[in-house]
Amino acid sequence: MRTLGLDYGTKTIGVAASDALGLTAQTVTTIRRTSLKADLAALKELVNEYEVERFVVGLPLNMDGSEGPRAEATRKFVDALTQAIGLPVELWDERLSTVAAQRTLLEADLSRAKRREVIDQMAAQFILQGWLDARHPPASGDAYDDGDYEPEP
Repeated sequence: MRTLGLDYGTKTIGVAASDALGLTAQTVTTIRRTSLKADLAALKELVNEYEVERFVVGLPLNMDGSEGPRAEATRKFVDALTQAIGLPVELWDERLSTVAAQRTLLEADLSRAKRREVIDQMAAQFILQGWLDARHPPASGDAYDDGDYEPEP
């Protein structure tokens, strides 16, 4: 089951996709928004290409957890997405996803132009990975669950 993660913005839609097992998220593309019809058509193409079964869309909440105008616009987009494509859509709190993406790109020492080019899809990757991690928490005793992994001699 593949899932597409979306970072819905006023000018772009960042897109990430899960692997077939639903464990990891990878960046896919950034859709430059032109019209709702064109945006939905581009997403439908990605659904077919990646054999997607659901969407996870970042919900831009205020820091206090309340919803503002961007959250309302996102909910309207989700309604249109559901009607046009017919797949389940889940909303995921996206607070700080763009900040985390920017931090990662700065640590990678990418130029400002390159960061601008990929920031939305990186934010989508953070949104989707958070959702995936919440669905598949590490098993107790997993080597990666506490950061104290030491390889056997």
